[in-house]
Amino acid sequence: MTRGDLEPAVRLEDFTIRYGSFTAVDGAAFTMPRGACGLLGKNGAGKSSILKAVLGLIRPSRGRARVLGMDALGEGRRLRDRIGYMAEKETIFPGLSGLEAVILAGRLSGLPPLEARQRAHEVLFLVRIEEERYRKVETYSAGMKQKIKLAQALVHDPELLFLDEPTNGLDPGGRSEILDLLKDLVRKKGKSLILSSHILPDVEKLCAHVVLIDGGKVLREGSIAEMTGAAGRLYRLRLRGGSEVEPALAAEGWLREDLGNGEYRVFLPPEVPAERLFELALANGAQVRLLELERKSLADVFLDAVRGAEVSKERRA
Repeated sequence: MTRGDLEPAVRLEDFTIRYGSFTAVDGAAFTMPRGACGLLGKNGAGKSSILKAVLGLIRPSRGRARVLGMDALGEGRRLRDRIGYMAEKETIFPGLSGLEAVILAGRLSGLPPLEARQRAHEVLFLVRIEEERYRKVETYSAGMKQKIKLAQALVHDPELLFLDEPTNGLDPGGRSEILDLLKDLVRKKGKSLILSSHILPDVEKLCAHVVLIDGGKVLREGSIAEMTGAAGRLYRLRLRGGSEVEPALAAEGWLREDLGNGEYRVFLPPEVPAERLFELALANGAQVRLLELERKSLADVFLDAVRGAEVSKERRA
């Protein structure tokens, strides 16, 4: 094992990307380990810009990026040999068969003709499209086109995959099939991947680590298991009586959702003990009938991070 093998998949430091006067990414700094990692944010958050800059397709305004232990800005050509990129937009030339499209990607990556053809057949079998490989790509369904794009990213056998919205526009069955393919690549083939997506359940299903980004700024990063674990302090609260409890919870900033029939979802900051809920209920003439800790979803984590960033921005203003 070389020193590069011990390096994380991606590390950014003070990474900033501007398009004229518009700042798409503002001082991003994060580390993504090997394995499956998610870059999660709404459309326009800056995810695609980060991937393109790390690949050398656009130049950042400032900052450093290391990928697989290499300087992404200074060793871009050598690094791209070790990376597969699946773009969000259409990248398949019309008039080619699925097999020809993947062979072309192999040739562009530097593979000799015979090796490119052999690898194309192998990866088309891997992505489960071997029966339709001789059909023209313009006759393919959306899901099949995504599989061809994935095969193109894999044909030169990269260590790391950059996947930009790979399930966007697919029906639930198509999404599930693509995610299962990606999961197999990580678990059975030993690949690492960066999944850039705005679809939270996809990231939660596939990835172990996530970076949350909004408005070009990194809000949080870390293990999904730690972010969504029971220690996250999200509770389901059921009360009897006490009509003033709900506004009291809201006033404290603890209320997340009114579930109806006297039930609420509440979030307590780490410094607030659960006993405070009993005290608040008693002070407002209510009785606690149920209080149980819930596992947060990644959506809860993301929304909490966005709210926290908005509050901080308002305070600075």
